[in-house]
Amino acid sequence: MPCISLRKAVTFFVLFAAIFESSLASILAVDYGSDWIKASLMKPGVPFDVLLNKDSKRKIQSSVAWKKDERLFGSDAANIASRFPQDAFSSLKYLQGAPFNSDIVTYFTSISTAQISETDRKTVALKQSDGTEWSTEELIAMQLSYIKKLAEDLAGESVHEVILTVPPYFSQLERDSIADAIEIAGLRTLALVNDGTAVAVNYAMTRTFSTTPEYHVIYDAGASSTRATVVSFAAAEDSKTKASYTQINVLGVGHDRNTGGTELDLRLRDILIDSFMSKHRRDIRKDRRAMAKLWKEAGRVKAILSANSDATSTVESVAFDIDFKTKVTRSEFEDACKDLHSRFARPIYDALANAELSLANISSVILTGGNSRTPMVQTAVKAAVGEDRIALNVNADESAVLGAALYGASLSRQFKTKDIRVTDVLIHDIQASYFASNPGTRTIHTTVLPAGSKHGARKTLTFKRKEDFSVILNYPNELMSGFPREILEAKILGITEAIDNLTERGAVDPVIKATVVLSESGFVSVGDAIAYGEIKDDSITGKLKGLFGGGGDQVPLETDVDEGAPKDEKIEKDKKDKAKKPLGKDQNTIPLEIEIVYNSQGPLSLVAKRAARERLRALDNMEMSRQLREEAHNTLEGYLYKLRDLLDDGPETPFMKCSQSSERQTLSHKLSETIAWLHDEGDTADTVQLWEKRSVLETLEKPIVHRYKEIESFPQALNNSQKWNWSTRLFLTQARENITADAIAGVPSKWTPQELDALEKALKEHESWLHDGVERQKRTKMNEDPAIETKDMQQRAKTLEQHLQRLVRRKVPKVKKTPAKSGDTDGSSSTEPTQAPGDSDRQPGHDEL
Repeated sequence: MPCISLRKAVTFFVLFAAIFESSLASILAVDYGSDWIKASLMKPGVPFDVLLNKDSKRKIQSSVAWKKDERLFGSDAANIASRFPQDAFSSLKYLQGAPFNSDIVTYFTSISTAQISETDRKTVALKQSDGTEWSTEELIAMQLSYIKKLAEDLAGESVHEVILTVPPYFSQLERDSIADAIEIAGLRTLALVNDGTAVAVNYAMTRTFSTTPEYHVIYDAGASSTRATVVSFAAAEDSKTKASYTQINVLGVGHDRNTGGTELDLRLRDILIDSFMSKHRRDIRKDRRAMAKLWKEAGRVKAILSANSDATSTVESVAFDIDFKTKVTRSEFEDACKDLHSRFARPIYDALANAELSLANISSVILTGGNSRTPMVQTAVKAAVGEDRIALNVNADESAVLGAALYGASLSRQFKTKDIRVTDVLIHDIQASYFASNPGTRTIHTTVLPAGSKHGARKTLTFKRKEDFSVILNYPNELMSGFPREILEAKILGITEAIDNLTERGAVDPVIKATVVLSESGFVSVGDAIAYGEIKDDSITGKLKGLFGGGGDQVPLETDVDEGAPKDEKIEKDKKDKAKKPLGKDQNTIPLEIEIVYNSQGPLSLVAKRAARERLRALDNMEMSRQLREEAHNTLEGYLYKLRDLLDDGPETPFMKCSQSSERQTLSHKLSETIAWLHDEGDTADTVQLWEKRSVLETLEKPIVHRYKEIESFPQALNNSQKWNWSTRLFLTQARENITADAIAGVPSKWTPQELDALEKALKEHESWLHDGVERQKRTKMNEDPAIETKDMQQRAKTLEQHLQRLVRRKVPKVKKTPAKSGDTDGSSSTEPTQAPGDSDRQPGHDEL
């Protein structure tokens, strides 16, 4: 029984440790942009800040590239785009979930030099110069894996959960695409948060609000698009705990997917192209390398024009061995973008209209996003809202990722942060389409989640059906040209059998109820479906209940329940709980099977994601093997140079003094042989061969190195041994004196004579061994192996020290109290122990040891 209990205790401890470790897991936040990636790590004990890359930069370019067989990320990848234009991939955010024949893919080809191809799913793959194809999800997964590795290096542990920002206008296809990339990267999606909402959380983190709502506009001018989000901030109190918290409500969103920093770069690149063609009369539009160089130059010139009225563009050997140089003015640049001026502020008006607010209700317009620094953008926004409303009180680059990290922390119990609760909204209408009761007659379209529905909402649809049917969730209108409207098809199965069972139980007019769910991350799905019928009760109680309205056969064809409303939340919860009750307790409900079918451009299948993950893992392993081989090659090469220098040094060096002529000859011969081998076969040798070559040389060098290390360590080791000999001898002398004094005083001693004799024997053996070894070492030459090893000296000295310390640390035995005699004249006995003669003169011993 004790063994079984111990086994259970150990098992419980291991399980508890595993749960505790998982509960303290790190959370990675990523703001994935078209041009830049920002990341932040939330981990107990790690300062909360933006994640730095290997160059200590606070943001990472959204690029991945190959330089022959070497894969590069960030600025390293972007810098080689002009040399390897077909092997460098940037601006991949445009391609997330995009069908191959969509307009956004056409736009991508105008800004990128990458070669694209169509996948089996009718989406986009990118092709390297050697013909290797990668899907958009795989390339983004590579970038996320790179960020994951940076986070794990900082955390010192594995990172599994990530929260990622997305634009609020992202469709389900685009959200599925980024979720697939996260999973391929070996991460788990904790949540997707709209970037404007993330900025709002960052804004609220260091501020307090009253119970009266404050309205602000988060204006996010990014590279790929421009967004405006109207949010309200207010203080609130939890009805149960009475604790105060900050409530953030997203009220309206406006956006322009075709106006952003990338469009400005495109206009500026066209200016450079026109200038080149007018000067040199040659067309460079089909030269991929030249276009990559001009794209990079356009970004540089745009940054200069943000702070200056003109800029000089210089590109060496841009094409046809021509060095290109031209001057671009800000006015020329703004004229090329004059059609965009009115579109910069349009998202603000749209957001206000969707929020049913006016500009007079807005306290400030908070600018964020890298493109918000562009003068023409700032001018357009100031003209629209007034300069006094412009607020620059958040970090334009980092507020989104920091807000996302704080939002992710609020989803976990392991972090204690300011209590901020967020309510976000859907910005696209979502409808359910299904055939009427008579198949083939007509298709019914019902808007189940209108724009403005709160994330987390649930809508229940009621159908009078007796056979299996499908509900298709889709967008009423095309969100972007070329994007499919259909989201998914939910096949509701097992209806006939369920209806028959309910009818047999006495149900009246059974119906089918399907619940459409909008998750907190903006994903829509059909959560569950049931067959429901009210069982007819023929008893007197049941008849009375029906008479007074307790039961009825009037069933609405559609019932909407929005969990965002507090009053309806309890109703839906009750219905949900009722649906989960066992059939034995609730005879009115029978769960139905739901089969979700996505179109070909929907999320990747489990098999496809597993194959993509294995492909990336194989690439990682190959790169790791190559890195280890290069490390072994460089290490061997450096080691050969070191040995050559040792053999070429003068006779007075420790290496020469401690080595014999035959050893140096053997080592020199093997060294020359290895250098020749490295020159001839080193480039093709594998890691094992490189380490074996070094191991052979180390075997020859090791005895020589060991000798002069022993010579260096010998004095200290000898001094340590002699110190413990002296300490032990001194202890024995004083301990024997104390034993004699204790015997005279009639009190017990700390030690017995036998213990001291054993210590003295160990001391003499150590002194004899040490003396003999030192004498032999005196007769040993420097180029001969040592007669006595310092490690043996240290080990024996340690053994003697431990023997001594066991006796020194022993406590003084307690003196037993003597009971009072009956013949005492004073009738009392002393409770104080009598001091034995000589105790005051007892030596304290070596307690300091």
